[in-house]
Amino acid sequence: MNKLLFSKKRMSEIVGWSEANGRRWVKHFKEYIPEDLSGNRVMYTSESLRIMKLLKKLNEEGLNIAEIKQLFSNEGIPRNKKEEKLLFDKFSTNHNNSIKNIKESIPSIKDMMIPYLHMIKDGKAYPASEITERLVSHFRLTDEQQVMKYENTSDIIFLSRVRSVRYSLKKENYIEEVNKLTYQITSEGLELLSENKNEIEEEIEELEKVVDPLTIVKEKLDELKQELAETLLKQLRNVHWIKFEDIVIELLTVMGYGDGKVTQRTNDEGLDGVIKEDKLGLDNIYVQAKRYGATNSVGRDVVQSFSGALEGKGARKGVFITTSYFTDNAKQYAERLDAKKIILIDGKQLAKLMIDHNVGVDISDTFVIKSIDYDYFKDE
Repeated sequence: MNKLLFSKKRMSEIVGWSEANGRRWVKHFKEYIPEDLSGNRVMYTSESLRIMKLLKKLNEEGLNIAEIKQLFSNEGIPRNKKEEKLLFDKFSTNHNNSIKNIKESIPSIKDMMIPYLHMIKDGKAYPASEITERLVSHFRLTDEQQVMKYENTSDIIFLSRVRSVRYSLKKENYIEEVNKLTYQITSEGLELLSENKNEIEEEIEELEKVVDPLTIVKEKLDELKQELAETLLKQLRNVHWIKFEDIVIELLTVMGYGDGKVTQRTNDEGLDGVIKEDKLGLDNIYVQAKRYGATNSVGRDVVQSFSGALEGKGARKGVFITTSYFTDNAKQYAERLDAKKIILIDGKQLAKLMIDHNVGVDISDTFVIKSIDYDYFKDE
């Protein structure tokens, strides 16, 4: 029996990389990726494909080429799916511990109060960005510490804390904003620096109690968004299935994936809609939409059936959307597909996407926050 061989281009396509990106990874991991000389062509085996998929998965977990090489050097390259799972379990544990350690090592608001004043104690005015850079140098922060975010938000921990420090110091008149995002220490700030250690610590404790109103507003807005998402999801579960299919196609179209339409309502071969990514329809995304109750999960068999329907169309891309959730087996099945890509969107993700893209929601209120226009007060 002839063994299955892949060209570098085909292997890259199956993994989900561009040909150029696939070539780059093959070049860097040549010693780990088996080759097969077929005539005058270098081809790749099923084992090569497995390793390429492993590289992509590790890259998606946040590891770069150098880090993956180091991982392989320390742990060895897994020889099968079982060893891959052990590697990922170990990596996930180490990665989570690493993230925890990084978060704990980021200076707190309390830690940065006095250093912030020291950065500008010469009495000159400094842009906020320059003060932040000085704090980075003062605390010798790594790139990881500088970019680490709070969980489930886009807020960077370090920058968020710097903003809180700045607000507290300004609120208590230890610094003043002399131009937009430009700050200068005040006489009160200089006096604080000259106080003894106990007095400084007492004042810092008071400063920690000062909360930026914008922080509170943001937290409340997040709560409102969460409530809206829950209400929206309940509404989606109650609409007629025909309307639900229309909503799903409209959302994907609004998101910019191309021109979408619902397929025929009967005998749709397991496909509810199609998105044409180009005007000629040379590349289509097929859609399956399941309006299920909150506790009615979508299992592997349903996703596998959708995958079969894609094969019937000769399609490589699919989106499966539900108002419930996918089982772990369903997710794993979709992740391990070779020749096609199926994206799974559960109820929570669906509601968030609809809110983000203004589908099925209206603007209820708009709040405008104003600030001083320093240029207005300058002499002509």
